[in-house]
Amino acid sequence: MATKTRWFSTVERTFPMPVPVSYPGVYIEEISSGVRTITGVATSITAFLGQAPQGPTDKAGRVLNYSDFVRQYGDLDVNYPMGFAVRDFFLNGGTNAVIARLYKDPSDAAKKPTASLQIGEGTKVGLLANSPGTWGNALLARVDDKVDQDVADDLGVAKADLFNLRVRLGPTGPLETFLNLTVKDTVRRIDRVLAAESALVVIDPATPLPITVPEKTPDPKDPKKSEWLDDKTKRVETEAEKGHDSDPLDKAAYEGKRNLRTGKYLLEDIDLINLVCVFGNKATSLTDADMYNDILSYCIERRAFLLVDPPTDWSHNGLMTNPATELAKLSITGKSARNAAVFYPRLLQANPLRNNTIEPFAGSGALAGVLARTDAERGVWKAPAGIDASLNGVAGLADILTDAENGVLNQEGINVLRQFPVHGRVVWGARTMRGADRSGDEYKYVPVRRTALFLEESLYRGLQWVVFEPNDEPLWAQIRLNVGAFMQSLFRQGAFQGKTPAEAYFVKCDKETTTQDDINKGIVHIVVGFAPLKPAEFVIVQLQQIAGQLAA
Repeated sequence: MATKTRWFSTVERTFPMPVPVSYPGVYIEEISSGVRTITGVATSITAFLGQAPQGPTDKAGRVLNYSDFVRQYGDLDVNYPMGFAVRDFFLNGGTNAVIARLYKDPSDAAKKPTASLQIGEGTKVGLLANSPGTWGNALLARVDDKVDQDVADDLGVAKADLFNLRVRLGPTGPLETFLNLTVKDTVRRIDRVLAAESALVVIDPATPLPITVPEKTPDPKDPKKSEWLDDKTKRVETEAEKGHDSDPLDKAAYEGKRNLRTGKYLLEDIDLINLVCVFGNKATSLTDADMYNDILSYCIERRAFLLVDPPTDWSHNGLMTNPATELAKLSITGKSARNAAVFYPRLLQANPLRNNTIEPFAGSGALAGVLARTDAERGVWKAPAGIDASLNGVAGLADILTDAENGVLNQEGINVLRQFPVHGRVVWGARTMRGADRSGDEYKYVPVRRTALFLEESLYRGLQWVVFEPNDEPLWAQIRLNVGAFMQSLFRQGAFQGKTPAEAYFVKCDKETTTQDDINKGIVHIVVGFAPLKPAEFVIVQLQQIAGQLAA
């Protein structure tokens, strides 16, 4: 007799086709348990949209620390507030940022966006800065002929067909060295090497490659003088070669076009974003309400949360007199306001580019860092506020509010940054822009909304395997098992209210949620409920005096 042993779970009772049996013996088949682990997504990947001194304008880039940002997008610049915000993000606990550098071509047609220079004398090769901006005007280049004969032999070219190129950003800036380049069709052809290895330049597509190598740059006349200061070193000289910074951004620059990957759609190639910060021109904040609404719509599409900087014209007196009127300037209303929060006032920080003068700065970068830090330490369900939500690198706040003034703004859904003895500057509010008392919205609080977004994104990604599976009870049981296991793990981490799983969440997927008509249409309905944790926003202590031992 042939014996077949099967391992199967109580969930999946569908069996695969039996193996062909031919000889008496034991046959082993592996049966799927039906377990497909759902992993929670990241919660604090922050996208920054704005201007920067340099860096790619055709795609968004990921940076994991401030040094990464400086290397790719340039150092602090008084004209670009995004750089300060990214610095504050990492200073306050952020670890993962996505940078979308927005650039608008100069309105003057005579001004080129990107700097260029040529190497060689008779035989010239055009180099182009790899991104627009005035930063490329400092590019320097030198050519030499100290090449390797063995490399020439390996490439199948003559030694005279090789040359070396060094490119530097200013006399003391970053230096790139490229050895054994050629203009011949080999793996070391200059355009291929620069495209793959250089962070500064690419070959100018407007100037075709010559058939001979560029001439060697003459040695400096004064050996004691740096070769990068020598007159023969190639540099950006004429006005026609110079690059220029972006014109002030307008609404169209932020809106962009999805098919061209411009504006906010630079983020399309980024798989996941959770928080979004947007910056205006120079050191100001955005003032176009339509612009904020457009970006907020994209945040809702991506299940992301928008951090709004207060307008620079918000004043203490104006907010205390009529906070609703001031808030209306942003035109963020309706259910979409659930995905946004505004924090007042702006931050006072030392500006290292102006002799450490104390100046006001947009706070969204620092606040995104606080959210990221809170997520890492406590979880996305913890309100990013309180005495532990301290603001690092802050010299002060642009406005100091009392408890009573804080209460006025809190009731309107405006979160306040406060300064307390011992604790310093802290975040002292956790409401969405739908959090005004009169709204009575179920997503009044930032942690509740962000927890819902976290669950939505995690379940969306974790249930992709369900598509095209047979739509019947075995599938529904698998869904209940996997989603239930995911929710149970969150419950054990303290993400929900309740003492028992039944009080904290439920997962329903059966013939009640998915009718025969749904099955005929190819639809499976999954209902997931959760009891969110809401912050203890108001703490009331009742004190009573004991009257003493009175006889009954």
